[in-house]
Amino acid sequence: MNTAAPSGQEKHNPLQGFAAPFVRSRAFPYLWLGHLISFLGSSVTMVILPVLVYSLTGSTTTMGLVMAAYMLPNVIMLPVSGHIVDRYDRVRIMMLADIARFAVMMITAVLALTGILSIPLLCILVAFYGLLDGLFQPAYAAVRATVFTPDIRVAANSLTQITTQSVRLIGPALGGLLITHLSAGVGFGLDAFTYLISLICLVYLRRVLIAQLQTRPAADAAASVLPDTEAQDTPNWKEDFIEGISVLRSHPWLWITILAFCFINICYAGISTVLLPWLFKVHHGWPPYVYGLAVTFSGVGAIIAGLLFGLRPKWKNRGIMAYSGAMLGGLALLLMPFAGTPAAAIGFFALEGFGLMIFGLIWEISLQELVPKEAFGRVASLDMFGSFALLPVGYIFVGWLADLIGGVPTILIFSTLGLTCVALVLCVPAIRKFQ
Repeated sequence: MNTAAPSGQEKHNPLQGFAAPFVRSRAFPYLWLGHLISFLGSSVTMVILPVLVYSLTGSTTTMGLVMAAYMLPNVIMLPVSGHIVDRYDRVRIMMLADIARFAVMMITAVLALTGILSIPLLCILVAFYGLLDGLFQPAYAAVRATVFTPDIRVAANSLTQITTQSVRLIGPALGGLLITHLSAGVGFGLDAFTYLISLICLVYLRRVLIAQLQTRPAADAAASVLPDTEAQDTPNWKEDFIEGISVLRSHPWLWITILAFCFINICYAGISTVLLPWLFKVHHGWPPYVYGLAVTFSGVGAIIAGLLFGLRPKWKNRGIMAYSGAMLGGLALLLMPFAGTPAAAIGFFALEGFGLMIFGLIWEISLQELVPKEAFGRVASLDMFGSFALLPVGYIFVGWLADLIGGVPTILIFSTLGLTCVALVLCVPAIRKFQ
């Protein structure tokens, strides 16, 4: 943290530290607002999509296939996007991705409103969306690492996550209401509109970054989110990939966690994405707004975690803290089938959100601390690739197994496997002693 910054009042009022990103960074408000608005649309869609699929088919296998159609292009794109992000204008990449995502969601909305949307068409559209996400997310992570400078890093990450999760108090509930009382097409159209607002924010963000680059010392220019002309003249995908791997190998905390979450994400994401919507709509027969409300309270748990984490500029024993959060999230998933009432299920969603937010904050901050900015796009894409590579297969397998042996036994099996993996990783000294 910046020791030169006035801190007398912040010591007495820790909440005042959350204002620091707005006061000390001209770029932060535009990056923060653009992401927040586009996340609102995405959170609406993520509730509408499973409800729509189960309304059309009632099949967990089909839901797994739809999510695999999203993840497979995303995973294929990630190794390539890291190379692109570190060699070209990162903000412009985000802008182009927003324009394309707007087009995809508008087409989806029109097809849904006209009654033409079918599962094959939906798979094609979500595949295009996944491809664009695989380009956008590494660019966003790299821009965030540059804008979130060390003097505002903890506050900026915590504030971003708190406000993002605050949107989850609105978005999922709004999605549930839209599909219950209007239609899925209206929700998809709302999602499309948010990408236009995000695009406007990115235009202003780029102007601020260009102005800062003109006054920045030459030594800092190499880490800019704007294009490096010399790097563009000699692109080498293979060398970039090897350099990203070497950065990860130099930090056991990074590569062990990425490898571990190849498996943990299959267990956790397979349950939360494929089976929890089934548990609410098909198994219990609860109305769609209950699932939306449950996802909303997952955001409540995450907000509480973000507030608690952001109150202190530094935390000790971060390795134990992070994996304890992951274990708490897995425990909530394990207990979910035993929730006989909507209130109990909603409570477990809040617990899951709290635990996974603790892990996510520590992981994001550690990446920003350990990875050089000029290589951040490659490392971020490798992180996402490692975490998501097996998800398409996992979604299909989880859906197939649930149809074969039942959704509840599948939830119990995969949550137990995920918790076991977390416990085993905690036995590794490099993870347990990470500060």
